[in-house]
Amino acid sequence: MRYDRITDAIGNTPLVRIDRAVHGLRHIDLYAKLEMLNPFGSVKDRAAWSMARPGLPDAVARGATVVELSSGNTAKALAVIAGMHGLPFRSVTNRMRVPEVKELLLLLGAEIEELPGRTECLDPTDTEDPLTLFHQELSRPGSPSLHTDQYFNALNAEAHATGTGPEIVADLDGRAPDWFIACVGTAGSSTGVARALRAHDPAVRVVGLVGQKSDFIPGIRNVDEVHEVGLFDPATYDTIEAVSADEALEGMLTLIRRCGLLAGPTGGAAYYGAVRHLRSLDAESTDRRTAVFIVCDRVESYLSYVRERRPELLGRPPARNSVTGLTDAEVHAATVIDTADAQKWIAAERPLVVDLRGPFAYAALHIDGSINIVDELFEELLRGGLPFSTRQPVLLACPVGEKSAQYAALLTRMGHPDVRSLAGGIIAWRDAGAPLVRD
Repeated sequence: MRYDRITDAIGNTPLVRIDRAVHGLRHIDLYAKLEMLNPFGSVKDRAAWSMARPGLPDAVARGATVVELSSGNTAKALAVIAGMHGLPFRSVTNRMRVPEVKELLLLLGAEIEELPGRTECLDPTDTEDPLTLFHQELSRPGSPSLHTDQYFNALNAEAHATGTGPEIVADLDGRAPDWFIACVGTAGSSTGVARALRAHDPAVRVVGLVGQKSDFIPGIRNVDEVHEVGLFDPATYDTIEAVSADEALEGMLTLIRRCGLLAGPTGGAAYYGAVRHLRSLDAESTDRRTAVFIVCDRVESYLSYVRERRPELLGRPPARNSVTGLTDAEVHAATVIDTADAQKWIAAERPLVVDLRGPFAYAALHIDGSINIVDELFEELLRGGLPFSTRQPVLLACPVGEKSAQYAALLTRMGHPDVRSLAGGIIAWRDAGAPLVRD
């Protein structure tokens, strides 16, 4: 194939059948839509080009900066597109959690700005969050920047309604699949593809996959965060199911080692969730059916993510004292206290209060007297043993109380006699009207 511009190569990605001997489904043909083969490496290439293209002529004339609230593949694609048009690109986020992505963005010439948001992702309902205020400023008419606005821009979903979805139908010889299984991030791909498939066949069933509450899977919102996304509509999905980080990595390993697909964790989550959902349906079926999931991007950008959670896969010894080794029973048994009890405990016992959020969120608002140790650094400290005296009571706080409960369970396992987690985290503390201070 010959193209005049690299953006002409976006789309028309392969649809590959997964060997039945791998997934074990007898009556369902499972296909992977390989969005990882887009020219900039991910499913977000379509949305980035769709959202940026209409405003590029004016942006070039003004010398505007392309801006997006993104810490991942959308930022990567927009950085390339902006650079092709001689424009600067700025990625704004609360926290870059994948080092390889941050380094690649810097290599592409992007400016990265990490704002002191109160939580780890954009929450448009929190009108006092600096990230939300920045988003509102960018969205006002007359903004000097070209703001692509992936969380609310209808062109995000439209790129998949006019491209990805029809391509799937064409590659299935004019038939829509019986099931479409999609991980939900900005909800653009799942919304757009579902719209196109159901226009062809209203009986298509759509399964949305989200991360478990306490897990981080790159590119996927967890079950609480997804409701904050402007493009998310629960009516799009026949069911929404949660996938854990461990399950995502297991699915990723299967795609890499058994199928030759160098998929990242999001693709692994989509595969794992698809097979899990379809297994019982397959047992009940006698007719031949089809299902499609999306492989969003490639594994190379997530080696640090793999190293943190499954070091043995990279020839390293298993991590000591890691939350990844906790059982659900241990986490549920952790001591958790609400804001009122935490205030009384602080006044009476003066525990060491450890805030596990990122430094910008901590600087914005935190409990007076608390210290800030970012969760990744905290886990590194624990690998060397207990970092605190067992005579010092400890209260752990994170954004919503899930990560802190895990670390409370881990410290308890390691022998600390009095460590507690703040229920609902800093958000619950704030909502209860308890005092917070600012650096």
